[in-house]
Amino acid sequence: MPLSTGESESIGSIGGYELVDRLGSGGMGVVHLGRSASGRQVAVKVVHAQYALDEEFRARFRQEVAAARRVSGAFTAPVVDADPDAPVPWMATLYVPGRTLAELVAQGGPLNGPDLRSLALGLVEALRDIHQAGVVHRDLKPSNVLMAADGPRVIDFGISRAADNQALTVTGRLIGTPPFMSPEQFVSPRDVTAASDVFSLGSLLVYAATGNRPFDGGSPYLTGYQVMHEEPHLDGVQEPLRSIAERCLEKDPADRPELTELHRLFRNLPDTVAAGSGAPAPPRAEAAPAFSGRPAGGSLGANAARSFADTQGAAGGAARAAAARRRRIRRLLVLCVALAVITVCAAGFYLVSHPGSGEEAELRTGVYPAPVLPTGWEPWRANLTRAELSADYVVSNAESGCVPGGSFVYCAGTAFTVAKIDAASGHVEWRAGVSPQTALPVGVRDGTVLVYEKPDPELVVTESWRLVALDAGTGKRLWAHPVSEVDPAVLFSRGALAMSDDRTEFIAFDIRTGKALWRTPAKSSAGDFCVPVALAGVPYGQCGQEDTAFGSRSLVRLDPAKGTARELATLPVGSVPLGVVQGQPLFAVPRSGEYESIDGLDESYTALLRVNPAGGAVTRVPLAGTPRGSVTLAGGVAYFVRPDGTVTATRTADGTRLWQRGTRIENLSKPVVSSKYDALYLANRYGRLLALDRRTGAEVWNTDKLDDPGISAESTVPSVHLVKDAIVAVAGDTAFSVRPDRSASSPQPSAGPN
Repeated sequence: MPLSTGESESIGSIGGYELVDRLGSGGMGVVHLGRSASGRQVAVKVVHAQYALDEEFRARFRQEVAAARRVSGAFTAPVVDADPDAPVPWMATLYVPGRTLAELVAQGGPLNGPDLRSLALGLVEALRDIHQAGVVHRDLKPSNVLMAADGPRVIDFGISRAADNQALTVTGRLIGTPPFMSPEQFVSPRDVTAASDVFSLGSLLVYAATGNRPFDGGSPYLTGYQVMHEEPHLDGVQEPLRSIAERCLEKDPADRPELTELHRLFRNLPDTVAAGSGAPAPPRAEAAPAFSGRPAGGSLGANAARSFADTQGAAGGAARAAAARRRRIRRLLVLCVALAVITVCAAGFYLVSHPGSGEEAELRTGVYPAPVLPTGWEPWRANLTRAELSADYVVSNAESGCVPGGSFVYCAGTAFTVAKIDAASGHVEWRAGVSPQTALPVGVRDGTVLVYEKPDPELVVTESWRLVALDAGTGKRLWAHPVSEVDPAVLFSRGALAMSDDRTEFIAFDIRTGKALWRTPAKSSAGDFCVPVALAGVPYGQCGQEDTAFGSRSLVRLDPAKGTARELATLPVGSVPLGVVQGQPLFAVPRSGEYESIDGLDESYTALLRVNPAGGAVTRVPLAGTPRGSVTLAGGVAYFVRPDGTVTATRTADGTRLWQRGTRIENLSKPVVSSKYDALYLANRYGRLLALDRRTGAEVWNTDKLDDPGISAESTVPSVHLVKDAIVAVAGDTAFSVRPDRSASSPQPSAGPN
């Protein structure tokens, strides 16, 4: 994926390496394909900016670099350069073209005898080099093994531990991926030895030989219990590999073979060793919908560039019937009470569940109510751009989104025309506007679609923004009025509220006719720089001094029928309107009036403010833990979503933190809540979907990214909506829809007029 224009300007080179492509991203940073002056290709991992000021994180990154530098060999991706003390820390490893083992098995099925022998020998030699450097990898899994033309490469030392530096391992924190972790990683994560990697090797080879994982309980809780207390599932693993795997998967580290013995055993594997079933088992019925991911062409030498998609693994056969699963749950609950030193029963287990691993961090049995979907619904995806839009067209500050209306969604964005899309099929019913243009959706009401529109995104000065009404049935333009470019219009109970193009008036428009219902001067005792707001159908304005980071702003209530203004309360500058709770407008207050992050997407918030709509009394509710991120109100809970994928849920009644989860999926949308499934749904900019349990924050399922979300994915904020129970999301230039109940269905392109 080529770098965007903005990215080229800000990162175009680092440490003397020219960044020529963006390979992927992860919880720690972004990985680029880099090129040295001599033309040598490297994978450059650049740490996220929000971590650069965290000294503990820098210390961990230095440890990672030091550990990785100590490892060299034919079957690892060596570090060639690094600067952990740079303003933005970075590390460069040798670029290794090839698919991961997870991708290879998922796309081509289990490995045969010669390929399996080559993989086993390569992994043993890689682990020998790693262990000789005094390092334990701790996360050997299919997505951390690159299948290069000349043999496998073990990558990602992001959670490895140098044997002589254990101080930074946090007590009680589990690090790894449950199906490929050793028992001792659950019991005593600080004290694991090289034998832990041997256990992971056994699990990985079973997966390579069958397409199934030897421990697969359907959730991290149950998988962890299986790893610690149950025998591995080895159906389909042929002798002599089966006997070797059994020894590697011994619960006691002392009973596992040494690497020298394994090397001898693997050299004697016959060519007749074959996959047990000939193909990976089908996904579990409750698995997340999986989209096709990276093509076979090239992969990178760092796990941060992965989508962490280990494979959507199989259920493992009829032996794990519902009754047995219930018995395991009961035993696990007893275990959790007895073994308080293990953090499996708390949030620690979530820390080990990498997005994409197929592990579901919750204890429910997977029985879900049938979704109510639009009539004739099937998974779909639709391109939001016109067909003639050039593939090399690049825009900066891209925006896009959709608004639901009945059984349709109405989508618009930078370089898009406005499109009406059937939520059941993805069929584009009509497009309106010129191409290219900038258009942003406002809402749908009374058979009318409201959008912002600028005919050409390059005409910043000469063309004013317009509020445009389109007939929802035909796409025909009904009316258009010039409005302020700075402030978005909002829908309230009687119409649409906007600022005049000179920002001196609030104007309320009739949605169908465009007639001005009323005009009110934009002013208050705090100042005349006003922003329109609608809360529970009531129009408001937030007014104060322009471009000030301190002081206060007035909350002005506007009468819906006449526009009469009444100053209701005084709020701190930067207060974010969230909605209404128990009839009271609710605002989130940032730590300071001046934003701490670009576009306010990673702000720290200290309190919530509830405003009495009658007398204007303000009640301050302190927030526990100073949550950060883009904030959304849903069901009496405020959800904060950070750019690094951390999601925090806070109860608005008293500011109590309900839960916090580090999803490791970056650049997520604001969440949408499903009451039926008690879930939060979010999307990232590449079309990856994530479902979290609304009560606990545990991951219910996630999907792979879209194979080609479009040219604006890098700079477009994703969004998610529900049409009935169907999930409709926008990523880049693409809208798509999937089921909410973890059905393994992938969206397909749908036809429609260009």
